[in-house]
Amino acid sequence: MAVPPGLPVVIVGGLHADARRAAVARLLADVPGSVVLHHDLATAAAGTVVRTIRDASGVLDAGEAPLVNDCACCALREDLVPELERLRDTGGTRLAVVELWDSVEPKAMAEVVTAGGLTVTGVITAVDPALVLPYLGNGDDLADGGLAAAATDQRTVADTFARQLEYAPVLAVADSPEADDEDRELLAQLHPTARQVRIGQDLPAEPAEPADPADPAEPADPAEPAGPAGPTAPAQPSGDGLTVPTPRRRALSPLAQAALAGFDVEAAAAAQHPACALLPAEADAHGVSTLVWSMRRPFHPERLYAALEDLTCAAARSRGRFWLADKPDTLFHWDAAGGALCVESTGPWLASLPDAAWDMVPPVRRAAAALDWHPEHGDRCQHLVFTSPGLDRDGLERLLESCLLTDAEYAAGPDAWQRLPHAFDTLLEV
Repeated sequence: MAVPPGLPVVIVGGLHADARRAAVARLLADVPGSVVLHHDLATAAAGTVVRTIRDASGVLDAGEAPLVNDCACCALREDLVPELERLRDTGGTRLAVVELWDSVEPKAMAEVVTAGGLTVTGVITAVDPALVLPYLGNGDDLADGGLAAAATDQRTVADTFARQLEYAPVLAVADSPEADDEDRELLAQLHPTARQVRIGQDLPAEPAEPADPADPAEPADPAEPAGPAGPTAPAQPSGDGLTVPTPRRRALSPLAQAALAGFDVEAAAAAQHPACALLPAEADAHGVSTLVWSMRRPFHPERLYAALEDLTCAAARSRGRFWLADKPDTLFHWDAAGGALCVESTGPWLASLPDAAWDMVPPVRRAAAALDWHPEHGDRCQHLVFTSPGLDRDGLERLLESCLLTDAEYAAGPDAWQRLPHAFDTLLEV
């Protein structure tokens, strides 16, 4: 795999700092000419963000960026692209690794870099599988642990970790001795489409590649025999007549290949949108279950509201989309982790739009709706996914079904539905 032209940028993030540092170190070791750009937001209390640029040998440059509107993350946004442009224009950098500070989320930074005219070739979240459940269950505010990115940051550890995990198409998985089969299964079920790459220190040596300065990533000929130090290029005569083998560098590791594989910012954003999100499928293994619950009948707003606490605490992670009988035109997003639930309106269902408005809807959204279109309700549906160890699937299904309209309520029709108690107005701040 050849390194793309220009300055390839890979974003590496994650709250699991040790795993993240190990992933970054692996990239530095495996990609010749790579450097790491890191903004440390822990210094925000002093009014600045500390920027460092380093390679495999150590720190190359350091500086400070002032806070923007008392916001460390805003300072990062303002400083990131100019620093990457400087690395590009200076030349000599084969891969820019943007190592995000603990609670910074990759989605926003990938969009900032792309909007700045640079090429994001990969987004990686580093994970210690033994810490997945503890972090998903941690409902503490980031501010309580000194992890807030701004004075107004109201995120929790759990919801931040969940978004970091689910956005990245590649997971750099630490070879943790504390992790068991349940931990690894939970990680797999939370993000089944992710490519997992191990970053343990005991990984076998990779194949070799020729030391061609014009292309540091050209793979070696697999037919070449490998010696104790790896394959060698065809022997070349030296000046004194001796035949000296030409050493070959190692080929790109799986993590480096993933970092350079390419990344589509728009597709990644669409995959997170509640209307067309790529949610996990049914699964049950090693004590971990994923329940996919889909129904066409709307929820009774008052009964669902009364059940929110039990539903939120039923699983380590739940997400999806739903509709309420009293608000039939609104698509609601369900996002729960750490015992906390976020419910928000994400706009209209397509079925509620006039035909002329469909041209303004992204094609991926129209395609998702068409795949599951109902003759009466259109794309309106309940589609909720719950993932957790020890999930009480039967009890959860019964509770969810009890929140739907009864046969009599459903038969009363949409006009009667909209006269039901508007139980979610306070939560939605309507």
